[in-house]
Order: sequence, then structure tokens, then C-alpha cells
Amino acid sequence: MLTVLATSQAQGPSADASAGFSYDAAFSRNIGWVTPEEQQSLRGKRVAIAGMGGVGGIHAVTLARLGIGAFSVADFDHFDIVNFNRQIGATVSTLQEPKVSVMAEQVRNINPEVDLCAFPDGVTDENIDAFLEGVDMFVDGFDFFVLGMRRKVFAKCRELGIPAVTAAPLGMGTAYLCFTPDGMSFEDYFQFEGEDELHQYFKFLLGLAPSALHRHSLVDTSQLNLKEERGPSTAAGCQLAAGVVGAQAIKLLLGRGPLKPAPWYHHFDAYEGKFVTKRLPSGNGNFFQKLRLKKTMQQFT
Repeated sequence: MLTVLATSQAQGPSADASAGFSYDAAFSRNIGWVTPEEQQSLRGKRVAIAGMGGVGGIHAVTLARLGIGAFSVADFDHFDIVNFNRQIGATVSTLQEPKVSVMAEQVRNINPEVDLCAFPDGVTDENIDAFLEGVDMFVDGFDFFVLGMRRKVFAKCRELGIPAVTAAPLGMGTAYLCFTPDGMSFEDYFQFEGEDELHQYFKFLLGLAPSALHRHSLVDTSQLNLKEERGPSTAAGCQLAAGVVGAQAIKLLLGRGPLKPAPWYHHFDAYEGKFVTKRLPSGNGNFFQKLRLKKTMQQFT
């Protein structure tokens, strides 16, 4: 069943609370990094974000503060206490509250004029078209282990000509990839086809971060178990991922460069103080990448 909650005054700030709001004043401190004309362009853009948890929630807040004027946001989950270490919407007052509703309210409290469509069932086969309707950019906020629907959304974005960004919080850093309609596709880069679920998880992890800058700061490797679908995370990684997505949004939505889409990968680790940006020809089909995959699977399985 298709369920969409459109923005409404009842869901957002009260009329009194938003009466003194001015878009130009609210986002005036962005000017300098963007021109006044570019700020107004951002006001007219729609960004779709799948997932309102670890990275998705802070993506939404970061992009709202950039002045993005319209969002399509999706999540079927509720906040739990195990989310407190990293998810911006997770607090005592939001326990067991729907993530999509909590984060939609935060976005509306930043910009009460925002055009926001919420999908409380998450992204499904039934609503994927509505989720991506009129979208200028897609941001991947899916849980790491949600690969089936992630693959479908990236494929749909390519079909519709929508640029897409995925930024994963890895340790105290972030690895990110940008997929453009005329560049390498998500499937061609990760090469999931024909692999079982566990192999897909490892391919996703290794494809995101071939340089594996985060490996030295993982002090307890027993906490990473892809077979059991669990792994550690930090708020620092989520915050850095959102910063990266904000920067990529400026490039993609305003047509500013330089932009290095896949097969270029990018990985910044604040703990190690290192940044790697390299081209990975053939993506996971690269000979050296296949060796990394074999070694990593031997270590963690």
C-alpha cells in the first residue's frame, strides 16, 4: 500500500512560530560560499533521502540548512535507545517515535516553508516512483545491510537521470561515491549480480572504501560481523558523511565542479588524518580489488 504524508501546517511549526520566518535571512550566512542567485536555485531543488537514521537524518538537517527547498524522505523504523550513539533524531523524548516524522519536524522547524513529502512505509516497490518524482538528487541513507532496495533505487535514478550520492560512516571518517547519469553505474561499480548476500555485503564495504583507512582504528574486530549483520558506528562518522553530502549537493545541484564520480572513490578518516581519492577502473572487477576482497573475507569470516 502506498502511503505518503505531504507537508501540512498541522505537522509543521505553528503559524505564530513561523510568522517571523524569512528564507533570505535564515540562509544569508551561506552567501559567500554560494551566490544569492545560487541560493535561490537551491530553494527550488528537491532532494530525496532514503532512511532517516544514522546518516539519513543528519543529511536531511544539513541539506535543510543549505536552504534546499523540497524533500522526499522515507523510513519505516522508530527510534530506539541503541540509536543514541549516532542518530541525530534519537533522544529520550523521541523513543519509539517514527524516524521519518521526527526528522520531518526538524526540517520544518529549520524551514517552515519547505515542501516535504514523507514516506512512513520506507521506499517500496509500490512507492519508488512517487518517492523519486520531481527529484533533482538522491541521497543514500539506507542501513548498510539494505542492499536489495538500495540497488533498485540507484537503478531507477539512473533511468530517470537523477544523480545519486552514497556516503558511509566508517569509524571516525566517511567514504563516499557519486553516481551521475552519464558515468559509471552503481551496479557496474559494485558488481553484486550473481553473488550471495554475504559476498554482496563485503563487496559493498570494499567498494566504498578500497583504501580501508578505518581498519587501524577498529580496536575490537569481533564487533564487525557482516554475516550477523552488525557493526560498530560513531556520531563522528555520521557528521562527516553529512558534510560530504552537503558539499556534493552544491556541486551536483548547482553544476559546480570539480566533480569526480564513480569509478572515483573518496575516503577521509579524521582519526588517521588521511584523505584518499582515487580512480578504481572496473570498480569491484578490478584485479587488485578482487585480491582485497578475498583477503578481507578470510579475515572476517
